Amino acid sequence: MKFYNREKELQNLRAIEEASKVSSKMTVVVGRRRIGKTTLIKKAYSDRVYLFVSKKNEALLCDEFVTIIQNTLDVKIFGEIRTFKELFEYLMELSKTRHFTLVIDEFQEFLHINSTVYADMQNIWDSNKDRTKINLVLSGSIYSLMKKIFEDKKEPLFGRSNNKIHLKPFSVETIKEILAENSPTYSADDLLSFYMLTGGVAKYVEIFVDNSAFTLEKQLELIFKEYSLFLEEGKNLLVEEFGKEYTTYFSILSLIASSKTSRSELESILEKNIGGYLDRLENEYTIIKKVKPIFAKEGSRTLKYEIIDNFFNFWFRFIYKYRSAIEIENYEYVKKIVLRDYATYSGKFLEKYFVEQLKLSYDYGDIGSYWERGNQNEIDIIAVNDEKKTMLIAEVKRNPKKIDIKVLEKKASKLMAKHKKYEYEFLGYSLEDV
Repeated sequence: MKFYNREKELQNLRAIEEASKVSSKMTVVVGRRRIGKTTLIKKAYSDRVYLFVSKKNEALLCDEFVTIIQNTLDVKIFGEIRTFKELFEYLMELSKTRHFTLVIDEFQEFLHINSTVYADMQNIWDSNKDRTKINLVLSGSIYSLMKKIFEDKKEPLFGRSNNKIHLKPFSVETIKEILAENSPTYSADDLLSFYMLTGGVAKYVEIFVDNSAFTLEKQLELIFKEYSLFLEEGKNLLVEEFGKEYTTYFSILSLIASSKTSRSELESILEKNIGGYLDRLENEYTIIKKVKPIFAKEGSRTLKYEIIDNFFNFWFRFIYKYRSAIEIENYEYVKKIVLRDYATYSGKFLEKYFVEQLKLSYDYGDIGSYWERGNQNEIDIIAVNDEKKTMLIAEVKRNPKKIDIKVLEKKASKLMAKHKKYEYEFLGYSLEDV
């Protein structure tokens, strides 16, 4: 698959490289695994030293790095280097006389190899950065650990980076562009399932494109088969994040994916206090987020939780939940459940799709959903422009025949009474509008 989008990130990375020719710059690139960090960095810097931190003995890792550095920079390193501290000192010294880009991928893995690396790097960096010309790019996939390394005030590398790029999934516009180029006759439902299952994550998009999986049926065939990357994906990506308590986190996420979205619902099912888990899932791991009714007051307890990542939502809803069937390789059984529930399940992603489209219009200062106590008078989308005093109120249904604007106006009556100075536009969004 060709390289799509990321123009802003490429421009940013190349501007940083230019600035590093005057004095050294440190850039942190974060984002969930499969999002395309390494591809982006390699696209931005064709000429670079690329070091991948794998889980192995530090001396063996340094031996591997020395070979890469000698070959890439055409230098000869004399003597034995057994620690990354020695290697980083050498590279910083070298950058006093020549400029180069150094990329260290999966940077958080030093925590498992030798956690003193970060303090060593801080001392070497602080002592040399103003007299050297190195473009240092540190990339990592385990968000919680990268956040700890660079944003925890107690950590040695806190405040040392000049730039941070948090790589996000492809936008809905980029997804449409990819489909248009690779499957010009795609339908609205093809676009919805492609968006719902990949969430714009570059690796999943690439797998679907390379396998011409542009319909729901072909996508499910690709997901539910022996040796499929997707079957173990949630476990492979999140077990290391969560550690030994991953089963509790997985249970919470599975329930949220199955529409158990309030804390009281979750605690009644799990029979334990999960406040700490929810807080860490939101603030440390950034896997879920709180959703409050638009215009809710600060401190309002009327809230729900939702999984941010589309694929994780699908994985916990259908793969983790039915893992017994997956383990005995009864993939057809799970596929039938997905197809049975698809119309209902995909509805919330249709809503999410239109919210993302409205955000890309840059016409609104606030976009959200609305409901009153007891889940009464639920409204799918409300978009507000306080400057123009306008409000868009929308109902989202797969089938346009199920949209009733008069019912929608009635649902919004209390809201309108509180915002009398606004002009209102009532719309219905359906699959036809995708």
